[in-house]
Amino acid sequence: MILTLTPNPSTDQTLVLGEPLRRGAVQRLQSTIGTAGGKGINVSHACALAGLDTLALFPASGNDPFLKLVTEDSIPYQAVFFDGRVRTNITITEPDGTTSKLNGPGPELDHATIAKLEGLLVGAATAADWVVMAGSLPPGVPTDWYAQLVSELRSHLPHVKIAVDTSDAPLVALAASLDHGPGPDLMKPNGIELGQIAGVDGEELEARALEGDFAPVVAAAASLVDRGVTEVLVTLGAAGAVLVNAQGAWHAQPQRIEVVSTVGAGDSSLAGYVMARRGGADETKALQSAMAYGSTAASLPGTTIPAPDDIHPEDVTVTRLPRD
Repeated sequence: MILTLTPNPSTDQTLVLGEPLRRGAVQRLQSTIGTAGGKGINVSHACALAGLDTLALFPASGNDPFLKLVTEDSIPYQAVFFDGRVRTNITITEPDGTTSKLNGPGPELDHATIAKLEGLLVGAATAADWVVMAGSLPPGVPTDWYAQLVSELRSHLPHVKIAVDTSDAPLVALAASLDHGPGPDLMKPNGIELGQIAGVDGEELEARALEGDFAPVVAAAASLVDRGVTEVLVTLGAAGAVLVNAQGAWHAQPQRIEVVSTVGAGDSSLAGYVMARRGGADETKALQSAMAYGSTAASLPGTTIPAPDDIHPEDVTVTRLPRD
């Protein structure tokens, strides 16, 4: 089973414009799309569409409309109920693929709710092959919570694979914890996030990658592997993705697509990679799966998660890169 934890889930509202966004103007939308969102939710959604066992854990109120959206998407879940509503994230997409996001902060979680989530995670993980912890942390949750959970899972269930996908302060705290204990099996930053934790300019990493120079990305990701992370999957938008582990480094480039919405693309890449690894795929096949899922998601409207029939891993080119 692939178990996911989303501490700060969201109702994703995508507003589709038929023309460029004009600040201060009144514009009519072509359509609106409402879905259950949040990084871990999206990973579980991809797993469910692929027919794999999955369980999504998250906090929500018992009468939150978010639960109806999760049910409509046929995502197996267990919720920790508390007195708070799931946040709303708003995405505006323009015809050229430009995506603007306005993310809510999320409701504050009290100590009791945090403890219940932690207990539910450790208990459910006994039946899991992979645990994916993903997304931002809502108010009230310690910044280093992901690091604490990695340590707890390692002590109770050392055989379970752990993936973490987060950003900003929780990501920095997770990286800092690598100096004091075991790290996750997989981290999935984008270029900007990789810069945050490797102490380099993330925008420069992405710019160099777009020019075909992946050496800085490999070096930054390798620094995390050297500190105890088993694998680092770096998503780079139009420049594809780079995978680094102790055995080497690889770059994946999908065929050119028409970008419609980038929301959920990184989550889909993570899902594609974890599903492939769980199925026994090697680095090349897993990276092809990750890129196929991510690029297909970017070609679909809103937070649309691809199904297996939508993706074409054979169209993704994987190249071995120098590791050192």
